[in-house]
Amino acid sequence: MSKNIGEKLVVAISSRALFDLDEGHQIFETEGVEAYSKYQITREEKILKPGPAFILVKKLLSLNKHNTEQPLVEVVLLSRNSADTGLRVFNSIKHYDLDISRAAFTSGRSPYAYVSAFSSHLFLSTDVEDVRAALADGFAAASILPKSGNYTSIGEEVRFAFDGDAVLFSDEAEKIYKADGLDAFTKNEVDSANKPLAGGPFKNFLAALQRLQSAYPGNECPIRTALVTARSAPAHERVIKTLRDWNIRIDEALFLGGMKKAEFLKSFEADVFFDDQTIHCNAAAEHVATGHVPHGIANDKADD
Repeated sequence: MSKNIGEKLVVAISSRALFDLDEGHQIFETEGVEAYSKYQITREEKILKPGPAFILVKKLLSLNKHNTEQPLVEVVLLSRNSADTGLRVFNSIKHYDLDISRAAFTSGRSPYAYVSAFSSHLFLSTDVEDVRAALADGFAAASILPKSGNYTSIGEEVRFAFDGDAVLFSDEAEKIYKADGLDAFTKNEVDSANKPLAGGPFKNFLAALQRLQSAYPGNECPIRTALVTARSAPAHERVIKTLRDWNIRIDEALFLGGMKKAEFLKSFEADVFFDDQTIHCNAAAEHVATGHVPHGIANDKADD
């Protein structure tokens, strides 16, 4: 395996996003570090159940079969476990035949600083503060919600769905909507149709996905992307022209005009959906793996 992991898509993931560690985490919260360590060590041969991002990780790693000489995707584990208690996690990785060899175990401290060291394009965690810190440092990051539905993997294609404002794009337009309402938002977007939106926290990740897509002939690409936004005409034009200005392609664009997103995500068969608003995330989590992006005006501490 090449040591220059900056050339491929790198996804950093916490152990609780990859596996179901809720029972052990509850022991940590109620009984402390020593009880937690004893719990994990005595069960280190007991395989963990898949967590909310397990299917996504498995499908991403399967992309490497298309290029055996140079892996296209690297998944690295970032965990608050110690190396000692983390042995159960690695035993589970081996059991599920996941090609994950790099990890950082931080013995209770936040591991988010290693997002940069591993040249990660995306950080997925269940710890909201770690995610906020990564976003503040300019990385695409999301807090993976617990599975509330019984969804499974469909096909080999890896499908990413993104909200627009405050995720792919900045929250500049959303601020106008929140302050002055829909009419003011629509007028601003029509007047600014030829002015590209600034990039949001997931712009660079979408660009990295497109670079990966370009390695395949168009009709053979196993990665598909979708924009799923509450915008509708005439506010759609600025979005389309922004993506054009960025020279970034999106495979599908759904302008829903305020309709609920969950059913459309189910129809798209998304493997993961990223949105900045918890109301959309909670509904989506019944159908697809969902990452809340605590960024932008909808997540200002004053509005929590």
